[in-house]
Amino acid sequence: MSYAAAAAKGPKQTDEEKRAPAPPEVLHDSVSTSSLIDVDSASVHTVPSDFGSQSIQTDTQASRISREREAEAEAEIEESLAKKSKAAEGKAKKAKSELIHTAQDPKFIGAVSASALAGLAVGIHGYKRFGSGVERLSWKVVGVYAGVVGLFAAGGWFATPFALRKKEEIEKK
Repeated sequence: MSYAAAAAKGPKQTDEEKRAPAPPEVLHDSVSTSSLIDVDSASVHTVPSDFGSQSIQTDTQASRISREREAEAEAEIEESLAKKSKAAEGKAKKAKSELIHTAQDPKFIGAVSASALAGLAVGIHGYKRFGSGVERLSWKVVGVYAGVVGLFAAGGWFATPFALRKKEEIEKK
């Protein structure tokens, strides 16, 4: 038996029962709907008439553009740091090669050797002289000995090329 057959056997519905129920109604309160927009509140914004032609129209656009500018600035800084790093690396390599070249220069070796020998001689002489208590060590004496070491160093610096030229002349003969 079908549902329609079972319903036909039962009691008949009144006209009121046959109708669909009425939809609920919204209550109209004149106090709450008198003003939907509060023009005195801070949430209402007015825009100028040329709003559509402005390049930045929202706060989101402004913050995005700000972030993009910051990212570009950071990229420029990183690029300039990379260039400076490469330049410094090149300078360091050049300085290292100059130092190696200078250390292999006979003139430099001669001057350093003369300075070392002069310093050793002055040191031994000073130890013997002032260690025995014959004379007191003063700044004047230290200055004189430092001047002697400097003279030996300068002499070595200027005498080494002369000695090298003489050595080359002897080797050519």
